[in-house]
Amino acid sequence: MTAVSSSTPTAWIVLNRKNALFAGHDHGAENWACIASLIETCKLTGVDPQTYFTDVLTKLVNLWPASRIDELMPWAWAAERSANKLAA
Repeated sequence: MTAVSSSTPTAWIVLNRKNALFAGHDHGAENWACIASLIETCKLTGVDPQTYFTDVLTKLVNLWPASRIDELMPWAWAAERSANKLAA
């Protein structure tokens, strides 16, 4: 079984580490690490990463207030989404 076909979290972290070697610059590698961390946090909290990033990036482009940035973390985002589904 290869790291690509494996569904274990360890395999994905190794795959990310290998890909980060080709970030091109230290700043690019730091950005890669932040995004990889958010993706893994989404997976751990049961959030679809693509849905999460689509919604969060849309909110940021539409001038989401910096004072409420904590609400965009995956665990807070999931809780708000669940509350909205229950209210509907």
